[in-house]
Amino acid sequence: MFVIIGYIVVCASVFGGFAMAGGHLAALFQPLELLMIGGAALGAFFVGNDMKSIKATAAAFPTLFKGTKYTKKLYFDLLAMMFDILTKIRKDGMMAIEKDVEDPEQSTIFTKYPDLLHDHHLIDFICDYLRLMLSGNMDAFQIENLMDNEIETHHNEGHVPVHCIARLGDGLPAFGIVAAVMGVVHTMESIGIPPSELGLLIAHALVGTFLGILLAYGFVGPLSSLCEQKLNESTKIYQTVKVVLLASLNGYAPTIAIEFGRKVLYSTERPSFIELEDHIKQNKSR
Repeated sequence: MFVIIGYIVVCASVFGGFAMAGGHLAALFQPLELLMIGGAALGAFFVGNDMKSIKATAAAFPTLFKGTKYTKKLYFDLLAMMFDILTKIRKDGMMAIEKDVEDPEQSTIFTKYPDLLHDHHLIDFICDYLRLMLSGNMDAFQIENLMDNEIETHHNEGHVPVHCIARLGDGLPAFGIVAAVMGVVHTMESIGIPPSELGLLIAHALVGTFLGILLAYGFVGPLSSLCEQKLNESTKIYQTVKVVLLASLNGYAPTIAIEFGRKVLYSTERPSFIELEDHIKQNKSR
């Protein structure tokens, strides 16, 4: 929603200011300039990226126009779910969660939290490390190192669309100049026409530079920044799980372990100690 609002503000400010200064908006409507800029940018995008990067960017693009799913409510559920898992381990031993880990879709713990269960990557992350804990052959330092490597891999993969969109935005001003130069070439070959028509051709040529810069800094560039913000949000949930599981491995009680996880959350999503305690109590009464 804010992306659309931002685009409206950009267009209203730029084109509205131009019209208020006495400019004619029709002069800015140059579909051939857009064809040259957009087509060249798209072609360069295909040349500069492999199929995995193109698919990743295409998959990430629609998510930029949606709100975040990493809300305070989601983290309430995550910490409550981790508390349930660790409490079951504490009471009945590690082997008690074997069926939950092997088939989370049928688990009485995981099914209590459908929003989390739908995030298959997150559930796989949790279950994979619970399996390693079940094996009993790895210490906390080994598991922490493995978690760090997996989270880093996730983050690096998520950065692919960020870099692709950023590079696309960086190239648009240059392609705007290309379109402007093509317009100047056309103007120079038409030097014998009346001055009024010549001025019109020069104006059309300059629109290319204008459109390249506007598209880069008003439309595409901000999407790269937004994509990076969403990536950081998606990484934080894995870091939270990591801290909770490591705290449990180091012998802390479930209540303390989830407190470790609560502390690493961003302040905008972090519940207070009392809020989290009340939420867990409510879950117990279900």
